[in-house]
Amino acid sequence: MRFGIDVAQQRMEFDEIVDRVRFGEDAGFDGAWGFDHFVPMYGEGPGNCFEGMTTLAALAGATTRIRLGLLVTGATYRHPSVLTAEAITVDHASHGRLELALGAAWFEAEHRQLGIEFPSTRRRFDRLADTLEIVTRLCTGDEVSFDGACFSLDAAQMRPAPVQRPHPPIWIGGSGRRRTLPLAARFADVWHTFADPSSMAELSGILDRLAEEAGRDPASITRASSLSLSEPIDEVRRNAEAMRAVGVDYLVCGWPGQGRSRVEAFAHQVMADLSG
Repeated sequence: MRFGIDVAQQRMEFDEIVDRVRFGEDAGFDGAWGFDHFVPMYGEGPGNCFEGMTTLAALAGATTRIRLGLLVTGATYRHPSVLTAEAITVDHASHGRLELALGAAWFEAEHRQLGIEFPSTRRRFDRLADTLEIVTRLCTGDEVSFDGACFSLDAAQMRPAPVQRPHPPIWIGGSGRRRTLPLAARFADVWHTFADPSSMAELSGILDRLAEEAGRDPASITRASSLSLSEPIDEVRRNAEAMRAVGVDYLVCGWPGQGRSRVEAFAHQVMADLSG
């Protein structure tokens, strides 16, 4: 089982973000995760919130081993060609440590506040489907033409190709049975959702079937979820073990209110036993 640490780059100074990610790297976490938002999602009133992809680029130069990602990048925020260029840049800046996690986006209030179009649920998933097609095709480095539901390419080409071939690992986040899971079955290297163990097992079984229908080996799709570190450490261990028992191979750990001492205790008492 692998573990990531979620630092959610809001309501703190940038140097603290860097310090937390370096701390996670030193503690042995596999990945460091931010989010893809432009305003704080939690807490009251205004506060710092640093843009996600440029934060990853900066973190690439401040770390050496830990993998870097956003949970998850919203398909509404950037044209997929722009997102692909950003992803390739971060992949090179980090020497192949980018995890590219994608979702349909959901935070309507943020869109309204900032003047970003917030389409219907159906259109957001159309954008996500087009984004997955465009990212995977442009990462080949070949010339690409594409006519999708929302976006088109006309003899487009991006160089260099990413360090990670054929592309950085693609995560798809969500649990929707009509659109999300079929897209995960086709495109995901990793599927992530928030769920209790029994729901996770049920959804994972659906993903297995959809992957087989898409001509893919279900075992090629890593199953991931999230883990709170704020409960007593024995409860945190039980929660992690329960997720492992239903086939979850990666847990993204939220930064706890107890701070670094709790993260360190988890790394030494739980993560060290369950990793591998």
